[in-house]
Amino acid sequence: MEQQRKSLQEIQQEVDQYISQFKEGYFSPLAMMARMTEEVGELAREINHHYGPKQKKADEAEKTIDDELGDVFFIVLCFANSLGIDLQEAFDRIMHKFNTRDKDRWTRIENNNTEE
Repeated sequence: MEQQRKSLQEIQQEVDQYISQFKEGYFSPLAMMARMTEEVGELAREINHHYGPKQKKADEAEKTIDDELGDVFFIVLCFANSLGIDLQEAFDRIMHKFNTRDKDRWTRIENNNTEE
């Protein structure tokens, strides 16, 4: 049976419920930024191992890019929650910006259905 996908709001709520069970709660914004930097560094390392010239050491634990992206996403969710940011609203604002201000910034792919 196919699992129903969660909305971004539901994901933020799930993370908040998870974090709220601990006395420590969310880290401070500065600590959260440090955690995000750490996780992005781990993602960069995996990207470099997979797509770049750097090979893993024989004794290095196997990690995946999707797991590292998941870690980055979790920290982004925690960061947003700790600051009271609704990521759906933030995403909608950013997409509006890309669709208006930046609409002609990139070379569009030609539509194959247009007449020549």
